[in-house]
Amino acid sequence: MKPKNIEVVNTVFAVVWDDGRESYIELEALRRACPCAMCKGETNIMVEYKPKPQHYTPASFELRGWQFVGGYGLQPQWADGHAAGIYSFDYLRKLESTA
Repeated sequence: MKPKNIEVVNTVFAVVWDDGRESYIELEALRRACPCAMCKGETNIMVEYKPKPQHYTPASFELRGWQFVGGYGLQPQWADGHAAGIYSFDYLRKLESTA
């Protein structure tokens, strides 16, 4: 499962998948679901690191672009400079509301 086409339409991240399914994710929901350690925390063998509270601005929900990471995901670049999250294609499908 890979994206065939990706577009931003107003405030929606729209993906057409190679299996024909379409996904629509509000940009705010996409950003708030950022899976990076800074946003969600992380756990290593001995310690759990809790994320700091996030302070969002309007620029936090403005998508400037994205790049593909390997054959499994993409990394959005937000207008506030945040670009650490890598969203697997599986994760994106879990965030979707489909049409």
